[in-house]
Amino acid sequence: MALYRTFLLLAMAMVVSAKDSRKWHDAHATFYGDMEGGESMQGACGYGDLFQQGYGLATTALSTALFNDGLSCGACFEIVCVHDPQWCIPGAGSIVVTATNFCPPNYSKPSSNWCNPPLKHFDLSMPMFTKLAAYKAGIIPVRYRRVLCAKKGGVKFEIKGNPYWTLVQIYNVGGAGDVIAVKIKGSGKRWLAMSRNWGQNWQTGTVLTGQSLSFQVTTSDGKMVQFDNVTPTSWNFGQVYDGIKNF
Repeated sequence: MALYRTFLLLAMAMVVSAKDSRKWHDAHATFYGDMEGGESMQGACGYGDLFQQGYGLATTALSTALFNDGLSCGACFEIVCVHDPQWCIPGAGSIVVTATNFCPPNYSKPSSNWCNPPLKHFDLSMPMFTKLAAYKAGIIPVRYRRVLCAKKGGVKFEIKGNPYWTLVQIYNVGGAGDVIAVKIKGSGKRWLAMSRNWGQNWQTGTVLTGQSLSFQVTTSDGKMVQFDNVTPTSWNFGQVYDGIKNF
């Protein structure tokens, strides 16, 4: 009975969390980089070439209040410009962006530190910002909400490291988008929990060379997808492997 009650409370908490994520919240937005994506590649989530990885320029950096120490990497947000008739483009509607970077706080200035806690702030790529407002606006008031990520193709696993330390970058994740737990299994071995190194890079010190690799990936909404035999036994470091399916 106690176990059932605990399960019921956890289920109710997930429902409340899901409902809350659909609510609109107030924030502000700026932009960085240029119209071609300069300065917006790579970043604190560990992603690389955002075009090659399927994110393109529909991306944003998050302030400390939203970044969650990197666990929010991969999450998707719908954003709309509000309460600024001078700069909001009439009828612009909303944009959907994926979190791929961190907007660091700046404690050296007395004001206009939009990425400092506890402010919720989006530092958008320039092409995304200019869908909502003229670039001359600089900063705009917005409303945002979490939305499901729509990604093409399967979840991708880029394997880095060395024979004694395996680092796996996970990207192109659909659904909730932000990965909170990963397990890895070599062929014929047991499942091993990986620890998060930074951004969406997950690591293990277990030697797994010469084995086909499978993964269990869990996103922030509690959904887990198992990817069996993602790599062949002859996998190599520095290669990207397709999980085929997605959330």
